[in-house]
Amino acid sequence: MTTNQTVTGDELATHGRELGPDRSSPALTLTAALLGFALICLDASVVNVALPAIGHSLGAGMSGLQWVVDAYTLPFAALMLSTGAFSDRAGASRAFALGTSVFALASAACGLAPNLPFLIGARVAQGMAAAVVLPASLALVRQAFPEPARRARAVATWAAGGSAAVALGPVAGGLLTTAWDWRGIFFVNLPVGALILALLVRAPRSKRRPAPLDVPGQVAAVVALTALTFAVIEGGTAGWVAAGVAVLAAVAFFRIEARSPHPVVPLGLFRNRTVAVAVAAGAAVSVAFYSVVFVFSLFFQQVQGLSALRAGLAFLPMTGLIAVTNVVAGKLAGRYGAKVPMLVGQALAVVGLLVLLYVSAGTSSVLVAVLLVPLALGCALTVPPLTAAMMDAVPVERAGVAAGVLNAARQVAGGLGIAVFGALVSDGFAGGMRMALAISAGLLVVTGAATSRLR
Repeated sequence: MTTNQTVTGDELATHGRELGPDRSSPALTLTAALLGFALICLDASVVNVALPAIGHSLGAGMSGLQWVVDAYTLPFAALMLSTGAFSDRAGASRAFALGTSVFALASAACGLAPNLPFLIGARVAQGMAAAVVLPASLALVRQAFPEPARRARAVATWAAGGSAAVALGPVAGGLLTTAWDWRGIFFVNLPVGALILALLVRAPRSKRRPAPLDVPGQVAAVVALTALTFAVIEGGTAGWVAAGVAVLAAVAFFRIEARSPHPVVPLGLFRNRTVAVAVAAGAAVSVAFYSVVFVFSLFFQQVQGLSALRAGLAFLPMTGLIAVTNVVAGKLAGRYGAKVPMLVGQALAVVGLLVLLYVSAGTSSVLVAVLLVPLALGCALTVPPLTAAMMDAVPVERAGVAAGVLNAARQVAGGLGIAVFGALVSDGFAGGMRMALAISAGLLVVTGAATSRLR
């Protein structure tokens, strides 16, 4: 699992170059892009360990803590369908600078938040900015390294930065929360954002390119996802109303996409079985991985009474192996094809989830940390091969759109998983946690069975 995102290489986007040969520096451009990608990946994971401290400080219950996470994830996921086209229209360098600037300002707003609604609003702004930063950062790498071999190494380095950020997120969150305050996890983004903007001075200037935007489809997608998440988290009468809105918005979305000449989600992609299975497996992996991190962040602190720092360190064995396993998964896919490592990965993740069913309040936190490792290894083995399989299954001219669909599906699944599982544990932590693990395992069994039918 390469982080929250997938890498498509040459075909993710097509961007022109306007290089100032006496000013531009490929190495500094790569550094800026890597830092930007790492920053948005870090904020997807760093907040989990700080949730109990945020809840205590702002008086937030379980639903409030779910919104702190999903307010970032949902706009990030939904807008990712269109921000690649926006990056083309604005130029990658301009889009990246805009996204980074807004992200830094939103981070400052998060750190200064006087109450929970303000924090949630600032997290929404962070997620919107992150959706712009992701495609623009990779486009910058692509245009800074025109020679294919050097570009491949640069993209691998860029992806490794995201993997490292995901691995360090829980530890960084625990360290900052313990040594400073939960607000520190947001304030630390400010100097990094300033450094990125300074490095962009040496980045190539990007041409603006015409790229169609499906605004009605994008709006319908945002409304459907937000309403569905609200229905799951809040429940009650308001939840049923939100569920109705979600259904209507979803119907409108599919009608718009079926008729649009430039849909954000070309429905024809899913007629290809490999694409459908890859998207489903990617979504199932995200539900399992990100939802388990959310639930066990609360388990370590609220049930076992660990400090934020110790809780963060408990995730290190799990997250620290992701980047290495990604490399192994890529090599296995190259040697045996995508199907075998996808099957092995999903099976290993299911075993890891089933083993975690036996965890209780009295289980040693060190043992729990070890038991989380098989799940992480399984997820990390699955994502690179399924990404490669999907990219091989679509025409070259649709690779960027396909990557956006896969990335968005994974982010949405992770966000909805957190909404559902947060609701489960709020009704009784031990029973809800086991139900969450069982649901995750069931999803992976289904997608594993679908994977086994691929050629």
